[in-house]
Amino acid sequence: MTADNGEGARSGGNCGDGAAELPDSLKTFGAVLKVLREEAGLTQEEFAPRVRYSVPYVAKIEQGKRFPPRELPSRAEEPLGHVASRILAAAHRSLTRRAGLASWFRQWAGIEGEALSLYAYECRAIPGLLQPEPYIRAIFERRLPPVTEEQLEREVAARLDRQRIIEEKPSTAFSFVMEQAVLERKVGGDRVTLAVVEHLLAVSRRRNVEIQIMPLRQEDHCGVDGHMYLAETPDHQWVGYTEGQRSSNLLTEPKDVSVLLQRYCSLRSQAHDCRATVSLLEQMRGAYERH
Repeated sequence: MTADNGEGARSGGNCGDGAAELPDSLKTFGAVLKVLREEAGLTQEEFAPRVRYSVPYVAKIEQGKRFPPRELPSRAEEPLGHVASRILAAAHRSLTRRAGLASWFRQWAGIEGEALSLYAYECRAIPGLLQPEPYIRAIFERRLPPVTEEQLEREVAARLDRQRIIEEKPSTAFSFVMEQAVLERKVGGDRVTLAVVEHLLAVSRRRNVEIQIMPLRQEDHCGVDGHMYLAETPDHQWVGYTEGQRSSNLLTEPKDVSVLLQRYCSLRSQAHDCRATVSLLEQMRGAYERH
């Protein structure tokens, strides 16, 4: 789920650790764009205005010197055709993931993408798969050391792209348990927190998603060892994942994963159930709207 995220700016796997691989990936994308453009019989001077970018900007994308904008594949459909647009869209998604996901996170991201079930307990931040864009920007903008505007945009895009898994995999069971304190922290201020609450309410309406909030006061709490993520693989094996400062740990030993599963099951029983969680979120939304 997230390894993701729970995710503070790091969590979730977004970080600049994958930057070393980016130049070659950009060059590959640029080469693909150039081939598709030439196959359509267009020069850069003819192609650029039809996708509403300048000729120098298109040239830099083809040279691998600029990160391609998100709108480029859709804008390219008219001059290059539907198939070319789909190729560019697929290449852009791959590029975005690579640019925005830390190298140590990618193994979990692959497991996450194929999972039959995904569980997440978070005590640090909103789980990455549940973060609305204002919240993502708030945590990345506060991260140290600071990042460039281009890197921030790549990482925001990567996290938003990962969140599509909830819509694209309606048969995957998603379960999230998060601490109420994460919401009470108000990262980014009242407006951002209201956006989080509204987003959680919207996602909780999906049949394949369960969201539970752990109350601020809970004497019986088995999550004191920190956050955890669990995934059921297509062959019905379970894997666990945890994160630390600029590091991660993939757990595959059955005895270790069993510990996390036992703890997660207890956490679900100790947190508000889904209906009580929705009620709490609606109360919080009302309080913010009245301010």
